[in-house]
Amino acid sequence: MKKSLLALALTASTAMPVAAEQFNFSNATTSDADTLVLFTHEKQGENVFSNYPFARQLNQAIAANEFSGKFATKLEVVAPQNSIYKRVMVIGLGDDNSLTQSELTKLGGKLSGMLEQKYIQNIAVDASSFASSDLAQLAHGINLRAYRFDKYQKEKREEKAFTFISANANTAKQEYAHLANIEKGVFLARDLISEVATEMTPVDFANEAKKLKKIGVEVSVLTPNEIKELGMGALEAVGRGSNEGSRLVVAHYKGSDDAPIALVGKGITFDSGGYSIKTGSSIARMKSDMAGAAAALGTVKALALNEAKVNVVAVMGMAANMVSENSVAPGDVVRTAAGHSVEILNTDAEGRLVLSDALWYARTQFKPQVMVDIATLTGSKVRAVGNRYAAVFSDDDSLVESLTVAGKQVNENLWRLPLGYKDMLKSPIADFANIGSGGPGATTAATFLQQFVGDTKWAHIDIAGNALASSAKNEVPKGGTGYSVRLLTQWVENQAK
Repeated sequence: MKKSLLALALTASTAMPVAAEQFNFSNATTSDADTLVLFTHEKQGENVFSNYPFARQLNQAIAANEFSGKFATKLEVVAPQNSIYKRVMVIGLGDDNSLTQSELTKLGGKLSGMLEQKYIQNIAVDASSFASSDLAQLAHGINLRAYRFDKYQKEKREEKAFTFISANANTAKQEYAHLANIEKGVFLARDLISEVATEMTPVDFANEAKKLKKIGVEVSVLTPNEIKELGMGALEAVGRGSNEGSRLVVAHYKGSDDAPIALVGKGITFDSGGYSIKTGSSIARMKSDMAGAAAALGTVKALALNEAKVNVVAVMGMAANMVSENSVAPGDVVRTAAGHSVEILNTDAEGRLVLSDALWYARTQFKPQVMVDIATLTGSKVRAVGNRYAAVFSDDDSLVESLTVAGKQVNENLWRLPLGYKDMLKSPIADFANIGSGGPGATTAATFLQQFVGDTKWAHIDIAGNALASSAKNEVPKGGTGYSVRLLTQWVENQAK
C-alpha cells in the first residue's frame, strides 16, 4: 500500500458532475461520509489498515470471517469503534498487484452494486493504493453501473456521492474526464435503446442526433423522398408500413483530415416483424432493435466530446418495421442503391435490407478507409455464442484482431464467426433472397451484407442479445446496455495512437 491517506497533508479537492453519480476527487479525508471503502490484496496479512483507529476491530473481523481478499469479494463491518463512519467495507483486489483496465472497470461496477442500498448515500473511497489511471477506471465502472432509465417511474433513483481520496486526485480527475465523456456516449445509446418505441421513432432519433451539432458534429437527415431519389429501395421498403417512413441519419465528426472511419448502424426503432409478424413475449423488447444505430451515434458523441483527432462518420438507416396496407409483403422484390435486386422472403429479416443501402451510402459518399456495421441482426447469433459475446464477421484478419483487442479492453468481447454460404442466398427471380435457404443464419445474414461493401475493408458486428440486459452484472445495469459504444470508441482511439 502507498502512503496512508491519514498521513496526507494535502487538502485540495476537485469536483466533477457526472450523469449517474456525484464524484469528488480529493487529496484529504472526508468526515461526512456514511460509508468507507477500503481495499486489500489476497493474503496481504494483518495490520494493513494500521493507520485507522479501528484497525484492530477490522483485522479481527477479517480473521473471524476468513476474508481472503479475492477479487471483488466484500467484508462489511457496521459502525466499528472509534469510527466516524456508519460502516466500513473491505473489498478484495485478488492476488495481482496490477489489475488490467477491464478488471478495474469491472471492479468499479461490482462495487457500485454492493452500494445500492438506499441507506448508503455518501461514500468515501480510500484509493491511496491506486495509480491515477487505475482510480479513473474504477470510477468509470462505478458510474457505468449506476445508470438508470427511470423516466417512467414515479420513484426516481437518488444519485450517490463518492469521494475518492488519493494523493493523485488532480491527475485522476483529469484522466477520468476522458472516460466521463465516453460514459455520455454510452448513456445516450442506453437512453435511445430504453425509450419506448412510440417515443423513439425514426424522426425522434434524427432529432436526438441533431443535438450533437452543438459539439461540432455535422448531422444530416435524408427523408423518404430523398431516399427514393437515391435509389435506396431496400431502406425505403422497410419503413413503408409506418406513418413516418424511413430516414437515413448521418453524423460526421471530422477531427482529422484522414479518410474517415465509417460506422454503419441498424436503426429499426420497432420491429413487429412486418407480415412475418413476431409472436410471443419477445416482441415487447423490439424497441431495442435500433441498438446498432444507437451505438454508432453514441460513439460519435464520445469521440467528439473528447475532441479526438479522428475522422468518423456514423451512417444510420432508420425505420419502424410495421404492418399496414402499405407494408412490403413477403415475395416482393426491391432494388437496392447498389443495383442488386432482393426478393423479400421474410419481412422479419429487415435489418439487412436497411443496412444494405446504408453501407452503400457510407461507401460511395464518404469513401472510408474502413467500415464497421453494428446490428441486432439475428437470433442465430444468440444461439451460436449467447449474450456474453458479440459476433464479428470479416475477411480481414487484422481488422478482426484489432476489434477483438479493443473489446477485451472494455469487457465487450467478440467471437469470430465465418462468412460464406452465399449460394444459400439464391433467388429464382432476383439477385438475392433476404434469407438463406439453409446454412447458419448469422453467417448468411453477414454474407448478404458483404455484397454491399465493395472493396472497402469491412467488419460486421452482430449484437443480438447484447443490447438489453435482464439483470445487472459488473459495470452493466439492467436494461439498455449501450453495447459496443465502449468497444468502438476504444477501437477508434487505438487506431489513432
